[in-house]
Amino acid sequence: MTAQTTSLGSPIIDGERIFWTETRADQGGRTAIRCRTGDEPSTEVTGPEFNVRSRLHEYGGGAYAAVDGVVVFANFADQRLYRTDAAGSPPVPITPEGGFRYADLELQPERGLVLAVREEHQGDAEPVNTVVALELAGDNADGGTVLCSGSDFYSSPRLGPDGRIAWVEWHHPNMPWDATALMAGRLDGGRIRDHTPVAGGPSESAIYPEWLPTGELIFVSDRTNWWNLHLWDGSAVRPLHRAEAEFCEPPWTVGDRPYAIIDATELICTWRRNGAAGIGRLDLRTGDLHPFPDSGEPGAVTVGGGRLATVMRYEDRPDSLSVMELAKPAWAELRAAGDVPIPRDVISTPMPVSWSSKAGPVFGWYYPPTNPGYTGPDGELPPLITRCHGGPTGFTPASLRLDVQYWTSRGIAVLDVNYGGSTGYGREYRERLRGTWGLVDVEDCVAGATAMVEQGLADEKRLAILGGSAGGYTTLRALTATDRFTAGISLFGIGDLEALAKDTHKFESHYLDGLIGPYPEALDTYQDRSPIHHVDRLNAPILILQGSEDKVVPPNQAETMAAAVRAKGLPVAMVIFDGEGHGFRRAENIQASIQAQLFFLGRVFGFTPADDLPPIKIDNL
Repeated sequence: MTAQTTSLGSPIIDGERIFWTETRADQGGRTAIRCRTGDEPSTEVTGPEFNVRSRLHEYGGGAYAAVDGVVVFANFADQRLYRTDAAGSPPVPITPEGGFRYADLELQPERGLVLAVREEHQGDAEPVNTVVALELAGDNADGGTVLCSGSDFYSSPRLGPDGRIAWVEWHHPNMPWDATALMAGRLDGGRIRDHTPVAGGPSESAIYPEWLPTGELIFVSDRTNWWNLHLWDGSAVRPLHRAEAEFCEPPWTVGDRPYAIIDATELICTWRRNGAAGIGRLDLRTGDLHPFPDSGEPGAVTVGGGRLATVMRYEDRPDSLSVMELAKPAWAELRAAGDVPIPRDVISTPMPVSWSSKAGPVFGWYYPPTNPGYTGPDGELPPLITRCHGGPTGFTPASLRLDVQYWTSRGIAVLDVNYGGSTGYGREYRERLRGTWGLVDVEDCVAGATAMVEQGLADEKRLAILGGSAGGYTTLRALTATDRFTAGISLFGIGDLEALAKDTHKFESHYLDGLIGPYPEALDTYQDRSPIHHVDRLNAPILILQGSEDKVVPPNQAETMAAAVRAKGLPVAMVIFDGEGHGFRRAENIQASIQAQLFFLGRVFGFTPADDLPPIKIDNL
């Protein structure tokens, strides 16, 4: 799960070169940029002292760009931008020390220019977001020339071949999947002139703009309920391909691109339809979409020199940085994420499942216990872990997840739920959670677990629910609002919605307005749906895992929830991981976390794991 596995991402084709990022848990979660030229072995562009990661919006993304062998990247420790090259020359800072964060980089070496979204942190005031222009060869002592300001958030500054610029902006209380404005103008020196709205509005998410060589603008909009591709010709917008499919994912992070332009007539795009992903070629003249065969779950895409690259995810093998010659579409693996082969017969293949809710069908993936060397006791059904993804505006795909296979190889089934509010099924499905967070997601998870029991796929007496972040909230809420589950595991989950509304970062500071209601006007609802206020209804053991440096869900939420459960006399365990933020990146902590979960379930479900596990303290047991 850790030492032999690398997270691959953000590929960029640059002539004969291909750049990508690698994040290694065995290096403390450090992210490096690697480059491969032709058939030569790949090399690391950034040295071990650099960690390529932005903290824009706290979630980051868009931390590097590479064009014509020039590389600009954000370093995690100081959030400065650095310039280097494909040969790995010593990086030189191009932004000042201080309270600036940069991401979503647009690099134009021929103009000596870098565009970026900048976030300025000054004391306790809310950070200020802008779009800035930076001199590639300068020190930009002032932090860059401000091009766009006044909106709460910005993303995707994209400069066209004729000097036209596009960007996305939005305001509180909206998230970028709720309502945005896609803008366009002309960059003239250090100013943008003739700016005009292209798309967006109170109920439209218009995102991911890219310029065609002809000066027309491509973007993704959900104006038809589905995030479909559209084109703006300077005066009107038209859809490129109408489909009940999503051609992008929710922009929690910035920078990565769900489609890539080949030329004025074609582009490569990715999509998700009925939970399944695809990738193919779109003809901009006819709107015809031609899927590529033998594809898995594609990530961000990049094209250049007649080639396409993406990080492909599969159900039965590790992620792969894969390359295709567009003239003869067949995938070639450039780099595998995992170095240790996992026997195919040990891998549990997800089964698509659905069940009914008040709002309509709900979707998920069921992973049966799979290990040819072992069978369960006669007459026993397997325990089931119901997993709730984060976000809650998110999605769980059917690609290989080693933290799922950990359970299924040990005889425990997993149900991964894409509850109402998840992406990949259209805006209407996504908005099932509007004003109903803590209700719809919980109902969907309870109904899913019940459906698995009724189909003879799970033991009704050993039903656990597990989730991280927003999924941790759904976990805690399900345990305090229903009696369906007999154990719960919360990873950096939310126990007090009111505390979250008052103490979180800018990007999500009004997120709950749409999920719960405006604060403090909806105070009663916040309290009613906060697990911390309903511990009296709790009747199942809980394991709480938390990072000490979490800025999204502060550690005091975990501590308060654990104390309340402990005071009630129920079994509870809490593990705080020093130095970790919102999610665990270090190998030793990822391992300790999953081992603590197995130890906990073994104790509360009454079985002895085969693993030699470090014990954790479980109070009241």
